[in-house]
Amino acid sequence: MAAKLKKGDTVVILTGKDKGKQGEITSVAPKAGKAVVDGLNMAIRHTKQSAASQGGRIAKAMPIDLSNLALLDANGKATRVGFRMEGDKKVRYAKTTGEAI
Repeated sequence: MAAKLKKGDTVVILTGKDKGKQGEITSVAPKAGKAVVDGLNMAIRHTKQSAASQGGRIAKAMPIDLSNLALLDANGKATRVGFRMEGDKKVRYAKTTGEAI
């Protein structure tokens, strides 16, 4: 099945502590059904100092379930994603506006 949300998409969070905030997807794990949104759902990770990096408390963006994310359309509103054929290509489109993504 094709992915409705992909890396680089701008999304809004629908539930949780960051509800209503917007960000860009930095990575997607389709098998786990999760995505990491840049700067959102942050958690503190304690890391040990090594030769490569400084130790301490480091803020890290944690994965969010794909069902808790919605794509932003051209109007800046949350929308669902659909698929349709344009010629011989399968394209994603915003269900609110109907335009291709």
